[in-house]
Amino acid sequence: MATLKDVAKETGLTVTTVSRVLNNRGYISEEARQKVYDAMKKLNYHPNEVARSLSRQTTNTIGVIVPHIKHPYFAELISNLENQAYKKGYKILLCNSQEKGEKEREYLDMCTSNRVAGIILCSGTVAVEEFNGSNIPLITLERYLENGTATVECDNRQGGRMAAEKLIASGCKRLLHISGVRETAMPADLRAVGFGEVCREREIPCKEVDTSSFEYEHLEYHDLIEKILRENQKVDGIFASSDLIAAQILQVCYSMGICVPEQVKLIGFDDVNIASLTTPPITTIHQPIREMAEMAVNLLAEAAEGKVVPKRSILPVALVERGTT
Repeated sequence: MATLKDVAKETGLTVTTVSRVLNNRGYISEEARQKVYDAMKKLNYHPNEVARSLSRQTTNTIGVIVPHIKHPYFAELISNLENQAYKKGYKILLCNSQEKGEKEREYLDMCTSNRVAGIILCSGTVAVEEFNGSNIPLITLERYLENGTATVECDNRQGGRMAAEKLIASGCKRLLHISGVRETAMPADLRAVGFGEVCREREIPCKEVDTSSFEYEHLEYHDLIEKILRENQKVDGIFASSDLIAAQILQVCYSMGICVPEQVKLIGFDDVNIASLTTPPITTIHQPIREMAEMAVNLLAEAAEGKVVPKRSILPVALVERGTT
């Protein structure tokens, strides 16, 4: 059975350097890291994770808690988190909370008992008190917690302003915003704030409609959208708080004989894969999901090493114009 010394000999590196790669401690060049991984594969070397976690008090595992795994936004976010974690020498422990408080508490306990290096939280319903006294780095994505280690957000307010400005510039006179769930305060609520600001500045009539937690949980908005469109037949510009909702708006418009973009122009938010697959493809506000995931993992790694990290980071968004405007 291969040992740590055998891996060191195969790579030409010292045992200390190989150990630092396995424990993800200190700066390691990508070349050295790859040498170690290649040698481990060649020698069929498997480190004793249990022994390592006992000696270091933590593992090279990151707990990731999301409210959905099938939502297009979270699917893309998870993929980017896993990719960046792998680059940094971490594995992820994925927890799908479905925004159920009991499940989230169980997952938090599981992450703690498994001695994760840190937690990346993407859910909006975990109680703040759950993290009081915790020494585990907690990085939140699109949620701000006072007692969290750091948070990463996109510029939601600016995204809302961009959407309103684009619809108005495209000739829209009566605007509608279908927002997210308002039962829990989230940074994404600022999308509606920015959208409303521009409408008031330009004196353009604007209506905002909230969605429910039931619709969010089941990712099903068709009935709500049809009701909204029947009650607001003069609306000629719609801003949806996600590309998933925007895609369902396109489906409902088609079934109701409403032409997009001729009669109604439409803008989504996120710029996930679904936005480019519809007919017509959806104009949307690009959320820098890859950069946000990379920053979250990097902040966690730095915090795990005892470094001071910025409390709040807000990344810029951009308008991606496609066929719905």
